[in-house]
Amino acid sequence: MKTIGYFLFSVFIIMGVGSVYAGPKLTKGNLAFLKGQKNISVEFDYSNVAVGKFKAEEDYIKKKTEEYNKKEPGRGDKWKESWYNDRPSRFEPKFLELFNENSDGLKAEKGGSAEYVMVVKTTYIDPGYNVGVSKKPAYANFKVEFFKANDRGNPLAEIIMLNVPGSQFGGFDFDTGTRISECYGKGAKDLARFIAKSVKK
Repeated sequence: MKTIGYFLFSVFIIMGVGSVYAGPKLTKGNLAFLKGQKNISVEFDYSNVAVGKFKAEEDYIKKKTEEYNKKEPGRGDKWKESWYNDRPSRFEPKFLELFNENSDGLKAEKGGSAEYVMVVKTTYIDPGYNVGVSKKPAYANFKVEFFKANDRGNPLAEIIMLNVPGSQFGGFDFDTGTRISECYGKGAKDLARFIAKSVKK
């Protein structure tokens, strides 16, 4: 029994159970300005992202690209291309889809012309892993700032989301992009519900 207990404890640690996700937290301002709004423009910012143990995303990408190219020439270059392409092709559509499904009427549109703009800044990504016998969800941190479209001087409100988990039901999230896209989906769903609830107060 002790052996089984130790094994289960090890699995929990590997899967990252120690990471705590508390949901969206309003850290500046309030969301009253969104009351009655039907649309909001969305921008995505990846300008200062830490990945895993790397403070700079560029260092992580360089390491992974070199590792993959050593195993198979050209594989690392393809991986690097996918890493960047996943943003507009997978992460952002996932975010917009889940936000709009849970926003209670507030439609988010990338590059729209709404009165207010929501800037979604990705500040940290843990890609996680899935090797079949063990797995760890991806995790992402987001800082979401709200501005009046014609005044970007100071944010009207700021929301922080830490340790947003990303994994696919059924355990078929072997691809890094799949796990990370689930972080964006989870974050968007919870953010939309948080905004809808806050505006109704």
